[in-house]
Amino acid sequence: MAKQKVLNVKGEQVKDITLSDSIWKITPNDAVLYDAVVLAQASLRSGTHDTKTRSEVSGGGRKPWKQKGTGRARQGSIRAPQWRGGGIVFGPHPRDYDKKMNRKERRLALKSALTYKFLDKELIVLDSIELAEGKTKVALEILKNLKLDDTTMFVTKEENENLVLATRNLGDLNVILSRNINVLEILRSKYLVVTEDAIADIEEALK
Repeated sequence: MAKQKVLNVKGEQVKDITLSDSIWKITPNDAVLYDAVVLAQASLRSGTHDTKTRSEVSGGGRKPWKQKGTGRARQGSIRAPQWRGGGIVFGPHPRDYDKKMNRKERRLALKSALTYKFLDKELIVLDSIELAEGKTKVALEILKNLKLDDTTMFVTKEENENLVLATRNLGDLNVILSRNINVLEILRSKYLVVTEDAIADIEEALK
């Protein structure tokens, strides 16, 4: 079984806990992990981009010149694609970028991401995160105590308003609930700081 130290917000070791090998110590599946990232990024695309075809561009209702006798190439509308200000050929139109992934693959991808954090020693488990006030200096002090100097994601089981307030001005910090944890957010962050009850919640959901 995987052993993990449990720290307090001062960076002091409180105890050890045992993590589930079936979640934190599997053989990561990079292909499924990649697909999960692509799916997550695709779901963030609004798909509202649009270009106008020749039928949508205003103007051009009258034939620019007669069909024959001018010596020029025949033209039917000044809003045809070859004209400046004309319609766009094969341009983007609104579409849905969502991809599909079955439940087993989603769970495997999440387990793979969590395993990488554990194996790379980028997982920090805290007994709890109880902040007296939601000040930025409090969040910076916690980072200093835990010796974290890169992008960090805090994972809690319950809403922690003071933690959210303390980290909202720090662009490298993110706070998420354990039930909302996802592959993209995990991989975006260098360190994963998880409370002990959030660990239990994640293992219960993925067992």
